[in-house]
Amino acid sequence: MRRCWLAVLLVVCAPSLVAGAQENLVERQIKAAPGRDVRVGIYSDIRPDCTSGPLPAIRLSAAPAHGTVTVKRGKFKATNFKQCLAIDVPVFVAFYRANNSFNGDDEFELEISFPTGRKQIQHIRVNVSNPGNGQSI
Repeated sequence: MRRCWLAVLLVVCAPSLVAGAQENLVERQIKAAPGRDVRVGIYSDIRPDCTSGPLPAIRLSAAPAHGTVTVKRGKFKATNFKQCLAIDVPVFVAFYRANNSFNGDDEFELEISFPTGRKQIQHIRVNVSNPGNGQSI
């Protein structure tokens, strides 16, 4: 019994130890309504001098089974953001839209590649429920 436990522990831990050197795994949960866009992330590169660096590359590494993911360009305007008194920088915004008739759980993964070579994997779990069922989003 102990031998199996160690084998399972190594299988579970080994990928995160290897990935930790080059990639960062982020687990997130969101709620969505069927047939409606929900924002899942805003991606930019804001430098310490408050200017914009090159935008990261975004790849859908695991598609959702019951919806779609789209990425749009946008602008992020803010005041008093970290050390920046005012910024206006380009961003990518990722959206998830569940199929019109779907209610239940879905999931997908985004791979964010930054110009510095750092990668982040975002594993996003989505709870899709119709607001007409008495549940709020």
